Amino acid sequence: MGAANAHYYNSRDPLGARGDFTTAPEVSQMFGELVGLALADAWHRAGRPPARYVELGPGRGTLAADALRAMASAGLKPQVHFIETSATLRAAQKERVPDAEWHVDLVGVPDDGALLVVANEFFDALPIRQLIKTVEGWRERLVACQDTLFLPIAGTTGFDPIVPEALRDAPPGSILETAPAAVAVMRQLAKRLVAQGGTALVIDYGYTGPAIGDSLQAVREHQFANPFDTPGEVDLTAHVDFGTLLEAARVEDAKGYGPLEQGFWLTALGIDARVATLALASPERAQQIADDRQRLVAPDKMGELFKAIAVTAPDWPAPAGFA
Repeated sequence: MGAANAHYYNSRDPLGARGDFTTAPEVSQMFGELVGLALADAWHRAGRPPARYVELGPGRGTLAADALRAMASAGLKPQVHFIETSATLRAAQKERVPDAEWHVDLVGVPDDGALLVVANEFFDALPIRQLIKTVEGWRERLVACQDTLFLPIAGTTGFDPIVPEALRDAPPGSILETAPAAVAVMRQLAKRLVAQGGTALVIDYGYTGPAIGDSLQAVREHQFANPFDTPGEVDLTAHVDFGTLLEAARVEDAKGYGPLEQGFWLTALGIDARVATLALASPERAQQIADDRQRLVAPDKMGELFKAIAVTAPDWPAPAGFA
């Protein structure tokens, strides 16, 4: 999954109608604006310390451009740091946020100020491991290659001791997902927040686990595809376990909040007031603005499946929407 996604993101811009999928920032400017204002509000209530804006997997830079514009209206103009490995997406980001600095991971981000972090649809693309319950017990799910065909198979090594006790007696065929890479990134991020101050907003689709379920999926041209077909040519993702991410942050002594459904969170942040303002300024676009709002918050669209969590330094306030 890691190798396939590395090739996939380095060889194309996957976003938008001409790509494979659309993210919330590409739906409407309101999403990025509300994220920016939430971060600016937390920064203001924390005493307005020197701060840097950090985004993990910033896509085309659309969210950052909207968030930074909103932050500036609130008196916050932080230096910008993008964690991005794709040369194709870095080029798109540079068009929208030309003054950003790029890094391959958090290690390159300076440690001399508070961090205002955003990760929107970042953790879902990190590689996962799957364990499958067989009649012999829990085994790791591996990938076999036969000619040009990739197939999932069960390994031979037992993994029963690492399965949460409450889930060990699941019926054969049950799948448990873990995301060591996501946990490692969250622990690193939480450690930086504790040391430097700051807050992080993580928005993605997922659940509160650990829990049984196979969520590995592939998307191509806005349609679901076979994850084992044409690896590197489809977007591979898995649902995010927010419960495990929050626990990873708390292990590093950071404070965690949520998860909240995206629709509830955006409503708490004031999306309806923003809809009214934008519609008043552009009456000819009022219906489109209302439709975009519905796509972001409606339970049958992005409002329920997508969720938000916040992670902060111990002495920082709970971000807006989470208090």
